[in-house]
Amino acid sequence: MMKIIHTADIHIGVENYGRPATEDDIAKLPPYFSPGVDRSEYIGFSTRLLDFLSTFDYMVNYSLEHDVDLFILAGDAYKLRNPSQTHQREFARRISRLVKEGGIPVFSVIGNHDAPQMAGRATSLEIFPTLEKENVYIADQLRTYRVPTRNGVIQLIALPWIKRAAFLARDETRDLNIEQVTDMLEERINRLLDKEVSGLSDSLPTILCGHITASTASAGSERNMMLGKDHTILLGKLANPVFDYVALGHIHKHQILSYQPMVTYSGSIQRVDFSEEKEDKGFCVIDLDPSLPAGERLTNFHFEKVNARSFQTIDVTVINGEDPTRKTEDALIKRSTNEAIVRVRVTMPRQLSEAFDETYIRKLLSTAHQVSIKTILEEKTKPIRLSLESSKNLSPMNLLAQYLESTNLSKERITALKDYADQLINESNETDDS
Repeated sequence: MMKIIHTADIHIGVENYGRPATEDDIAKLPPYFSPGVDRSEYIGFSTRLLDFLSTFDYMVNYSLEHDVDLFILAGDAYKLRNPSQTHQREFARRISRLVKEGGIPVFSVIGNHDAPQMAGRATSLEIFPTLEKENVYIADQLRTYRVPTRNGVIQLIALPWIKRAAFLARDETRDLNIEQVTDMLEERINRLLDKEVSGLSDSLPTILCGHITASTASAGSERNMMLGKDHTILLGKLANPVFDYVALGHIHKHQILSYQPMVTYSGSIQRVDFSEEKEDKGFCVIDLDPSLPAGERLTNFHFEKVNARSFQTIDVTVINGEDPTRKTEDALIKRSTNEAIVRVRVTMPRQLSEAFDETYIRKLLSTAHQVSIKTILEEKTKPIRLSLESSKNLSPMNLLAQYLESTNLSKERITALKDYADQLINESNETDDS
């Protein structure tokens, strides 16, 4: 039995919503964080960088404890194409633990954040092919690899992020628009993929590993992090029955696109921004039985959730007659914001803005990791003014209703005022009758 980890979009270098780590932050790191390294060297690191490194360490630790046979990274080890030396060191430390401590081969394809923008430039992972003899495989071309593991050989077709310049000659695309160029690129990728499939051995377990956009995938924040134009591969091309499993990266939301074979995005290992607020984060664990025929080798699939940093949006709407500070406080009481990245959005009439105590609200959120507070001020709606002629045909209750609807009062308050008005009018009519 082969046990395989599938992860992607580790994005070492993401630091948004972070702050320089203090000694207290370092003390809160989990016990599996960067073993054998003096933790004091992480003081001053971005706390968000530590979030991603901690989750990476959790995956490494899980792999070592569960005797994993192969660790697959489906692209985007880094956030930037030119990662700092510190980011490269932290990535290498964790890869080294997998390979040297666990004897676990690491297979990674190049993602769009790993690939250089200009042809001829090295990728951010290009130093690692020199380590291939130590079981680190970095795939920057669409081709088939055969990787030996402790439980047999597995074949992997690598489908890295494709750079147009590497596939299409300039004279081919000179008179084409961007859509036509993308169509040509997709057609060429499909043709090369078919060629690799035709050369597979049906006696070996097979995985397609790609950093791509599949046609039916639901996208997330990676749209905002894109460093290049997207091309799309049809799900039908990926869900080929010759594959025992399809491990994808690039889309940050974990999702299963097909079950026969299983085509899966592992998703990013941490939330990148508020667009991923409600998404579970983790990595995929699969078991393959090489003794079974193709199509039956996948015997188990498990999505291992991780303790990702919480993102929370708290929306508060305040109307005339309400205390904006008190209403925001009431909303916060219902939420657990400890160590979370929180944004509070308070919508209120402009005339109530001076009654809002932002300092007090920030004190209530003092245990949150990072806080942003935005007040959205609404201009007071001018009451409807009816001409004398048009108002002659309206009853007092109709006139009152039109006025109340032009205010910022709640529906409940308007209903109550209408009831009181109706009661007063009825009492007045009874007095007149007597």
